Amino acid sequence: MAFENEFASYRPLARVLDDKKLDALKDRMSVHPMGDADASHYPNFIDINSLTPSGWKPNMVLAIDGSNTSVPINNGFPGAEIGYVTTASVLILMDKVRRVEKSQFIDPKAFRETEKASTFDSMYPGCNMIIDNEQSARCSLRKLVFEQLSSSPPVFSDFESLLDTYEVLLGHRLQGGVKLPAHQLEELEDTDEMEFGHGAFKCTKIGYEDRWLYSTDALRFHELLNNSGSSGELFGQISFVLERLWLVHILRAFEHKKWLHTLKDVVFVLDGSLAVYSVSAWLSTAIKNELQRINVAQKQINGIDLAIIGVEKTGRFVEHFDLIDTALTGEKGIFPNRSALLLDDGYIKRNIIFSKSTRQYGQQTYFGRKFFYKTANGYRLVVQTPYLADEHSNLLTATPEQFPRLHDICELLDQLVSNRYPNSISPLISAHAEAAIPLSLGNKLFEEIANEIKKRGQ
Repeated sequence: MAFENEFASYRPLARVLDDKKLDALKDRMSVHPMGDADASHYPNFIDINSLTPSGWKPNMVLAIDGSNTSVPINNGFPGAEIGYVTTASVLILMDKVRRVEKSQFIDPKAFRETEKASTFDSMYPGCNMIIDNEQSARCSLRKLVFEQLSSSPPVFSDFESLLDTYEVLLGHRLQGGVKLPAHQLEELEDTDEMEFGHGAFKCTKIGYEDRWLYSTDALRFHELLNNSGSSGELFGQISFVLERLWLVHILRAFEHKKWLHTLKDVVFVLDGSLAVYSVSAWLSTAIKNELQRINVAQKQINGIDLAIIGVEKTGRFVEHFDLIDTALTGEKGIFPNRSALLLDDGYIKRNIIFSKSTRQYGQQTYFGRKFFYKTANGYRLVVQTPYLADEHSNLLTATPEQFPRLHDICELLDQLVSNRYPNSISPLISAHAEAAIPLSLGNKLFEEIANEIKKRGQ
């Protein structure tokens, strides 16, 4: 580590460049072949114009995004902090947008009325933050995660809490008696196994009967708490999981209200992948199972699959799409507009995330699959659609039938793509603005948005 105001000279860099070890390593590196290619020669290349249009036009787009930050706390301990997490829902009224766009001069006030937003916030202890009489910062975090999910306002006042929704997903995991090692809990310092359950309950292990355990311990957030520094990864993971829980919560609420018929007019958009990573990755399979169950129920009414998409703004897939859209001469735009590249396991492992594993890409973390889409006006998007049937998750193949509502989704993306921010769409930009600057905090959560959906679906 450098000392204050100490700067490296050029000599170490020159030494590295002249080092024969570097030359030897370069000789051993695998290099991916580069070259211009006709995109139509890629496997699983689709000209969207070749698909049969359905004529479907959604009335609403509901975007979900989150934001998080850590805040230093002066409690007498060095490095003490809390994580502040916001989750935003923004409803775009597409019928109003279409009417406004027909005007020669767009009225800013009328355009603002095409969006309805709502956010909720939650806070979590980080390093050196102890609440009540808990044993440690990790114990404090475990307790607060349970309490925050329990107290977060539901979609409807007469509906289940976000904790209830989570415990439905936990039920998918607990079928068959799933156990995790007790040493994941700091206060249980051994490797015996314990079984997770619902709600809050006392530990039954001899000598630890006074310790509380929680259903949310299975999310394993406490394993990410950094006792010697900031816990940015922890707060990011909490935010990411809450966004995906919120999607399931909304869909279950509409089922509870017997409003499934309105879902034919709604598109749900998540920021980032249709996946759950890291210590909470088991949620991915549970979410997939719940989405499939709800989709079967609503499809019997509406005759079409749910419209759910995830949009990735950064990462290796975004970089690769840029690469195959660029000629060796530097010319951009060689990938045709209104075209999609449907990604299978082989293509991903050969070209994007190198792997020789026999396990398919994202098997344990994803509940959706990716494709590249070049919009009508030439913008690139990395998109995902969910596994709404078992055959959708078979990445050995990539056919249009494995991407629910592919033509409908691409038509919508042509309308929503943003010329302000690359690789994104306007509903996510609005949702992120609400999450980052939560102007709607204190609003009665989602009630107004939900009633708008119901009214327009009648």
